[in-house]
Amino acid sequence: MRTMQTHRNIFATVILSMAGFSWNAQSFDGDVALGMFQQRCIKCHGKDGKVKGKLNLLEIKTTAQLTEDLERLQAILEVLDAREMPPEKEPPLKPETRAAAVAELQKLLRAATAGADFAPTPIRRMNRLQYNNAVQDLFGLKVSVFPLPEKMMRDRSGYFAKALGGKMPNTVTVSSRPLGKSGLIEPRLAGVGPFPQDPRAEHGFDNRGDHLSLSPFLLESFFKLSRRIVQSPNFDGRTVGIWKEFFVAPANGKTKSAVRGRLQKLMTRAFRRPVPKALLNRYTQHVHRQIDSGMSFTDAMKEAASAVLSSPRFLYLYDRPTAAAKTVPLDGYDLASRLSFFLWGSIPDDVLLKLAGNGELAKPAVRAAQVNRMLASPKLKRFCDSFPSQWLQLDRIVSAVPDENQFKDFFYAAPNYRTTMDMMMEPLLLFETVLIENRSILEFIDSKYTYRSGRLRKWYGDKSVGKITGPVTLQFTRQPVTDRRQGGVITTAAVMTMTSGPHETKPITRGAWIAGVIFNAPPEPPPADVPPLEKPKAADKKLTMRERFAAHRERADCAGCHSKLDPLGFALENFDPVGRWRDGYENGRAVDASGVLFRKHSFKNVVEFKDAILAEKDRFTRAFAGHMLSYALGRGLTPTDAPALDRITAKTIADGYRLQTLIHEVVQSAPFINPPRTKTASANPPKNSIKKTR
Repeated sequence: MRTMQTHRNIFATVILSMAGFSWNAQSFDGDVALGMFQQRCIKCHGKDGKVKGKLNLLEIKTTAQLTEDLERLQAILEVLDAREMPPEKEPPLKPETRAAAVAELQKLLRAATAGADFAPTPIRRMNRLQYNNAVQDLFGLKVSVFPLPEKMMRDRSGYFAKALGGKMPNTVTVSSRPLGKSGLIEPRLAGVGPFPQDPRAEHGFDNRGDHLSLSPFLLESFFKLSRRIVQSPNFDGRTVGIWKEFFVAPANGKTKSAVRGRLQKLMTRAFRRPVPKALLNRYTQHVHRQIDSGMSFTDAMKEAASAVLSSPRFLYLYDRPTAAAKTVPLDGYDLASRLSFFLWGSIPDDVLLKLAGNGELAKPAVRAAQVNRMLASPKLKRFCDSFPSQWLQLDRIVSAVPDENQFKDFFYAAPNYRTTMDMMMEPLLLFETVLIENRSILEFIDSKYTYRSGRLRKWYGDKSVGKITGPVTLQFTRQPVTDRRQGGVITTAAVMTMTSGPHETKPITRGAWIAGVIFNAPPEPPPADVPPLEKPKAADKKLTMRERFAAHRERADCAGCHSKLDPLGFALENFDPVGRWRDGYENGRAVDASGVLFRKHSFKNVVEFKDAILAEKDRFTRAFAGHMLSYALGRGLTPTDAPALDRITAKTIADGYRLQTLIHEVVQSAPFINPPRTKTASANPPKNSIKKTR
């Protein structure tokens, strides 16, 4: 391992080379690095109180100080790697200089994070989708607990379960939700309504621990919800899979003797680990008292089931920290929960719990076998109901409302039915195909096939499609993509529509979507005093969108983001506000979609833009892996996750960029299998008393 002095020498070499100086080890001095910062960077990052990007390089006098703040070190590394620095107006770095700087700073970051603790995922409650799934699995429900608008696509032909482990069918029947409501109300428990949709983290997911708090008021609401579930008119033998084995009194009449065994099995599943004897005794004694008071066996067991559902042990997800001096694997039961909530969005099944109990789940080969089993389960549909729509930010399409006068054919049964209902299915079906068939994630950028309904084919310009009817249930057919302007997720009508305004496109919004979704590098929010792009005046009608944006680029506080986002957004400018191709604007001016990606890859049109992204396919792979790892952990990533992210990326690349390989590597990664270390945090779970939840 390199010594700290060697790292200081490397860093000084990098900074000196950036400034155009030569350097040798014999002339190194501890203050030289600061001097080189002053040569190239200090005028924007520290001099005269000017601190752009919240980075004050005056504070950095030694390499040791640089590694004291790993977030800052990672930020410096990322802007260098993405060629965002130096700014456009400054002399560029030589390619070999930048490559050397990035390589050495990466080594410095890896050395600084070696052996460091992983960030803990905050204790959090289940989100709404996880709660629904967990209750379904716990009771073997044959219906949903409550309607879930976040399930954007519903399988109406049973294609998903049939396709698992094989190939997606050529034709699937699905339904979508209009205006954020269920397209078709699925069978569910009568009288049970959902909670409001869980908040998504900015540029993140709705399973983030820091967003899923549980206030006393909300805990009381969960208690009321648990009561409504067990008291629902159709919570009975028709809908509850464990009805006979749990809720029906034993035929031998020995009702009280049956309570303990039944509760133990249910509570072990619900709490995801063996139940403490004292807790089991409290629940058992409570049911006995209810029966002694004259309550029926079924109603008494419903009371207990309600208490289980409102218990913090059921509602909370948490990892038990370890006080060990060295890194040790997660408790087997915590690992089973982390795995099941990642891929199934629910509690572990009996197989996972058994492997957790006998210690087998700690073995990499056993985990790999379980991932394969879970990927072949129909419950994987829940992963597809959650991750891809949030990764792609498809919820934004629900609020996308193009101007009805300008795009009349967009509304084919206004106001309830819009073409967005068909649009949102295309990228979701592509994701499911890549997952089920274990294809390359590069197909998210450029695929040779897609799924489209008749209405969507017509929308894209297929003149062979006749009149379209039937707005609710949609048939999508797999078809080849021969025009590379289509294919992948980026240029789908869904993405183009949801990143546009009612009247015109929004290149900055589209660029921000590319930066955040494709490269996992979302921009900072714009300054509060930046005015929106005004609707074109009479004098502006002959201007192109690029020319109208010129004023924004002239602002010093806007130029940095525009230089990053404009090439990404304007590359898609040939797609109008509803995702259809155009060569020019209404004023007759031609669309200019040219640009440069990462100040490195020039392109003239969207096909060349896709080629530019594919030239950076390893960068995209790492970005996508970052999204997946963050989703699996339920938290944002930190610099200490970087080595694991590098390994996941390398393994995925080596196996042809396959999606299932990436998922396997996430599950085998150090942040996934290891708990946070702490000397002070208690390893005890949330307390529970049946008296408090009656």
